[in-house]
Amino acid sequence: MNLLPWEYLFESFDGLNFPDLYMPILVASIAMLIVTVVVYNVRTRALHRHRIYVQMYEWLLWTGVITYSLLIVAWIFRFDFVLVLATVVIGLGVMVWVRFFHFPPYFAAYERQLAKARYYSRDTFSRPESTIRTKSSRRRRRR
Repeated sequence: MNLLPWEYLFESFDGLNFPDLYMPILVASIAMLIVTVVVYNVRTRALHRHRIYVQMYEWLLWTGVITYSLLIVAWIFRFDFVLVLATVVIGLGVMVWVRFFHFPPYFAAYERQLAKARYYSRDTFSRPESTIRTKSSRRRRRR
């Protein structure tokens, strides 16, 4: 370390200035890009009937694609380290916000809606007579 820590923020992000971070950031960006796409495909197929969960995974997909693609672009074009650091902090911050702050109220509302639907279904169809028509009701309909 020849410079003060804050002076490294405006150095170009390359193998000479950041030998310990240069290749690991590229490998991690490519790996996380692949993981993000795979997780999105697996989870949306499993939860295709639950719209709110699919929306959350779509938010996470696009946030991950943008963040990790920008890191790869910064690696290729050797941006200043402050831009690489800002991309990582903002991208991961948005992913945490989406998962833990934005969508949990929607999940709670959706769970209440499902609970009400289960209770109504159980209450309505708990008696066998509620699903069987009597003979007298059939005769009335034919007239």
